[in-house]
Amino acid sequence: MPKDVTSALDAVYRSEWGRIVAALIRLFGDFDAAEEAAQEAFAAAVDQWPTSGVPEFPRAWIIQTARHKTIDRLRRQTRFQEKQESYVVSGFGRTSEEPNYDTEEIPDDRLRLIFTCCHPALAPEAQVALTLRTLCGLDTDEIARAFLVPGPTMAQRLVRAKRKIRDAGIPYIVPETSDLPERLDAVLTVIYLVFNEGYAATRGEPLVRADLCAEAIRLGRLVQTLMAPQPPSEVVGLVALMLLHDSRRGARSDDNGNLIALEEQNRSRWNRRQISEALPLVEEALRGGPGPFAVEAAISALHCEAAKAEDTDWPQIVRLYDVLERLQPSPIVSLNRAVAVAMVEGPLPALIDRLAATGELHSYHLLHAARADLLRRIGSSVEAAASYERALALVNNESERRFLERRVREMQAIVSRSSSG
Repeated sequence: MPKDVTSALDAVYRSEWGRIVAALIRLFGDFDAAEEAAQEAFAAAVDQWPTSGVPEFPRAWIIQTARHKTIDRLRRQTRFQEKQESYVVSGFGRTSEEPNYDTEEIPDDRLRLIFTCCHPALAPEAQVALTLRTLCGLDTDEIARAFLVPGPTMAQRLVRAKRKIRDAGIPYIVPETSDLPERLDAVLTVIYLVFNEGYAATRGEPLVRADLCAEAIRLGRLVQTLMAPQPPSEVVGLVALMLLHDSRRGARSDDNGNLIALEEQNRSRWNRRQISEALPLVEEALRGGPGPFAVEAAISALHCEAAKAEDTDWPQIVRLYDVLERLQPSPIVSLNRAVAVAMVEGPLPALIDRLAATGELHSYHLLHAARADLLRRIGSSVEAAASYERALALVNNESERRFLERRVREMQAIVSRSSSG
């Protein structure tokens, strides 16, 4: 297959999977059928695009091809009319005119998908997992790693969630305003997980998937608009948090895609327009009775307000992590707090060691990377190299992998010089 066709297919899959699946679910009302049709359409593209060329609107081509293949299959099964009628009864497929996929985005398709996945009839972990599968295109093993559970366990959760949506006739709609609050926590969690997948991709070459970051911010703004004129503080806090994180995107890697640590980033490359937009939102969210997203946004704001890394108000960041631990205790929050404490009191690997001893973050590569960094700072190069190697064994993103490999070589070089000296 020509390289340009392969690149085009990869780009469409990475950036458009969520849009494609959301559109197909709206058309056919079935999660499995939508995913299967999307996969069939991509397979058809592999066969046809090398000869016919990459179409002008690749996403539209995939959706139309998937639609036609699904309709043909249903007709062959002589159940097409029955299916159509059942979709109408269940709330799916109510659009009378098919949209122009070439030029238009159905603005609420993915929002409908999130609210469907986050229906209160589903277990919270199933809500998040199903959205990551359908909207982000993560495979089952990747989602299982995010939840720290075995792959077969996650596969069963996904199967049960899809069956529940089908059997309960959960409609594919944005709910009425009165029904929003009961789904809000799950929806915000899912949107932030979509953003995190874009900000630090779990797989592949690029460190950042800008398409997912932009999509999550767009969805956050949509929820904010839906709940106007006084959206809850956590909605405002989430939008602010994503804007602040995303403002640093251009400085997080060099021209070759290599990761640059926060303290080493060129802060002139941070997006000051986004920071200026986000800071008043942080204040608004904190005034509204701060929740976890508002507190995280306040922490991010302190980073973004520091002109130089050494100007960062680490004592205030520690205090905010104290608040966050009370609001939303988790091993990862404790890890981040330990790193902040080390920035105030000096490198203290013992704080990380206590977290590691619990075993909860045993497979979390950033735990071992954080421990390695603290050991590096106090000159324990042998131990630092071992922790970097442990993190390296767990990481999946290629940019992060290269960063850790570079750190391992640096520590090994120091050890070698010490031995020869």
